[in-house]
Amino acid sequence: MSTRKVTAITEELCGSSFSKSTVSALCMALDPAVTAFRYRPLEKRYPFVMVDAIYTKVRENGRIRSKGLMIAIGINEQGYREVLGFCCADSETEAGWTAFFRELKDRGLSQVEMVVSDSHKGLVQAVKQSFQGATWQRCQTHFSRNMLDVCPKKLQSEMKAALKSLYEADDHDTAVILRDNMISRFQQEAPKAADLLDESFDDVLAVLNLPFSLRRRLRTTNGIERLNEEIRRRERVIRIFPNEESLCRLVGALLMETHDAWQSGKVYLDLTAYLSQQEPVVNNMTQKSVA
Repeated sequence: MSTRKVTAITEELCGSSFSKSTVSALCMALDPAVTAFRYRPLEKRYPFVMVDAIYTKVRENGRIRSKGLMIAIGINEQGYREVLGFCCADSETEAGWTAFFRELKDRGLSQVEMVVSDSHKGLVQAVKQSFQGATWQRCQTHFSRNMLDVCPKKLQSEMKAALKSLYEADDHDTAVILRDNMISRFQQEAPKAADLLDESFDDVLAVLNLPFSLRRRLRTTNGIERLNEEIRRRERVIRIFPNEESLCRLVGALLMETHDAWQSGKVYLDLTAYLSQQEPVVNNMTQKSVA
């Protein structure tokens, strides 16, 4: 809620008038809790991480500037989602994302097996630099939009159906056959789409290396997109934040609330099959190390 609305409601409920400065001072009392949450140690293992950014407006030195809000969520070994962290930056550059990932790693984030995100160039480069050895899963929802953007309108319905079949392939060999059929079908009438599919295939279908039960929720960034919608719903009330501190205060408080709800809610992913799949690999590595 805006300061003006808080003032009006407290006056009606309490019979007393609160100045904007008083309301702002009360809100600032959230800062220690938000700071503690934002920089807490990450002591669990998070095999899967989703990252995304949204843009909002902040008043800075008398000017209204666009600020990128970078957010990361992780799925721990118990299958619960956690808000790992967030930060503000002027834009989604490789340097900005790398600094954010470095902060997460300094707080304890390690052993990441897969990072799910869109294909923003700076973000992808930062993922490759910061999480060497991890797999990058390109969001299939964003990829479908990219494909349709370079596909003639008359072919878009057919393209959607073909992509759906590709995403639901049972295994890599089946996906390769479907990909080759799509390239053959669309090469003449939609050459840019065919080339994009050929170039991006491995990243878009990286989830095929995971147990079937995990693929649907890890093949897109929908898990973090819904969180972004909640931030947007509250951010629309403010429209323009008076400073970066107020942005971090509001978003941090919302993320704390969401984080707690996730911890007390249902398991997001059952990782039993995945962890069983990993045990032989870990045992082999241990035996080699001992030898």
